[in-house]
Amino acid sequence: MAKKSHNNHSKSARAFAQACNYLPGGVDSPVRAFGGVDIKPIFIASAKGSKIYDIDGSRFIDYVCSWGPMILGHAHPAIIKAVAAAAKKGTSFGAPTLAESILAKKIIAAFDSIEKIRFVSSGTEAVMTAIRLARAYTRRNLIIKMAGCYHGHTDSLLVAAGSGLAESGVASSAGVPDCLAKLTCVIPYNDINAANAVFQKYQGQIAAVLIEPVAANMGVVLPAEGYLQTLRDLCSTHNALLIFDEVITGFRLTFGGAQHIFKIKPDITCLGKIIGGGLPLAALGGRADIMDMLAPTGPVYQAGTLSGNPLATAAAIATLDILKRKACYRTLESSSARLQIGLADAAKHAAVPLTINRIGSLMSCFFTDRPVRNFADVQSTDIKRFKIFFAEMLRQGIYLAPSAYEAMFISLAHTKGDIEKTVNAAQIAFRSINSAVI
Repeated sequence: MAKKSHNNHSKSARAFAQACNYLPGGVDSPVRAFGGVDIKPIFIASAKGSKIYDIDGSRFIDYVCSWGPMILGHAHPAIIKAVAAAAKKGTSFGAPTLAESILAKKIIAAFDSIEKIRFVSSGTEAVMTAIRLARAYTRRNLIIKMAGCYHGHTDSLLVAAGSGLAESGVASSAGVPDCLAKLTCVIPYNDINAANAVFQKYQGQIAAVLIEPVAANMGVVLPAEGYLQTLRDLCSTHNALLIFDEVITGFRLTFGGAQHIFKIKPDITCLGKIIGGGLPLAALGGRADIMDMLAPTGPVYQAGTLSGNPLATAAAIATLDILKRKACYRTLESSSARLQIGLADAAKHAAVPLTINRIGSLMSCFFTDRPVRNFADVQSTDIKRFKIFFAEMLRQGIYLAPSAYEAMFISLAHTKGDIEKTVNAAQIAFRSINSAVI
C-alpha cells in the first residue's frame, strides 16, 4: 500500500459521514468517534505487526492495539493459522468442544486464584456475571466500585459517586434506573479510608468490592503500596467477595495477571481482551465453591450462544502458548521502558509538564507536573495539551488512543525503530504544544 500524507483523511471523512446515516454517532463504540480529541475519526483498512493502515493509504504505528488484545501485534501468523484451521471445521456449534477445556486448563494453571472458569463473549458479560454470582453467594446486594474504573456498560456499573464519602451511587447514563444505581457505592481509587467508611456504614450489606488491580480505564493508575492487600483484608473481615477486573491486565503484565505481581488472591477474576487473541472472548473464574453456583450446577443463570466458540478459543490457545515463553514479557518490559524514558526526556527537554504512569506494557502520559493516583487527579490534568499532542502525533503517523483517559499498549511487534520514531514524533509534538496558544 502506497504511503500517503498523514494529513489526508478525505476518504475517512466521507466514510464517517456515511456511517452516521446508519450507526448512532457513526460508530459502534463511543470512543471511536474521536470526540475526546475534537477531530474526525480515521477508518482502518488493515493492520500488520505494529502498524495499522487507514482507507486513505496512511500508515500508523499503533499504540491502541485494539484497546489491548493485540499483545503479539496485528495479524500474527500463528493466530491467523489457528483461526483458519478452526474455521475450516466450522465457526460455531452451540455445543461443547475440546478446545474449551484445553483453554480453561491453561488459564487455571496461570492463576492461583482460579479453580473453575466460565467463558463468555465480552468483558461486560464477565463482570456482569461476576456481580450476579457475588450477590447470590453472599446473599447481599451492595457493590463497591472505584471512581473512574470502567467495568462495562452493565446498569449497576454505569454510576458516578454520590455527594458524600460513603454514599450510594447515582446513574451516569440515561436509562439506568436510580434503584439500580443505588446498589453501587462509588469511592476514590487508592483511598482505603473511603472503603472502610462504606463497610462501616453498610455493615453486613456489601456483596463485593469490584476493582481493576491496576486502573487502566481512566488512563493507567497504579495501586498504592498495601492498597490491594488492605482491600483483600477488608473483604475477608466483612465476608464480602473481592472481584478483580483483569480484562485489561490479565496476561498483559505477566502470565498470571496483576494479582501475581501484587501477590493478592481475589475471589473472582474477570478476564478478556488478550485471552481472545483478537476475537470476542472473555471469562470469569474463581474458587470452585463460588463458580459452582452458576447454572447448570447452581441457581445463578448465565448463558451465551457464542460463549467459548471454536474460532475464539483457537486464537486464545495460540496466544497463550506464545506468551508462556519467558522472553515475551522481558521484551515487552524493555520496549516499554525505552518508550517511557524517551517520552519523559522529550517532554523535559521541551519544558512540558508530563507525568508518565507505567507498569509493564501498559502506560499513560498525563499532562501535569503532579502525581496521578486517582480519577480526580486524572480530571485535573491538561486536556487541551493532550488534544494538541494527539493531533500532532497522528499527523506524524503515531496512532494513540483518542482520549486523555485511555492507556497506551505496547506489543511484541513494536520494534526499536518504532520506539525511536515515536519519541522523535513526540519531540515535535511537545514543541507544538509550547507554540500553541492555550
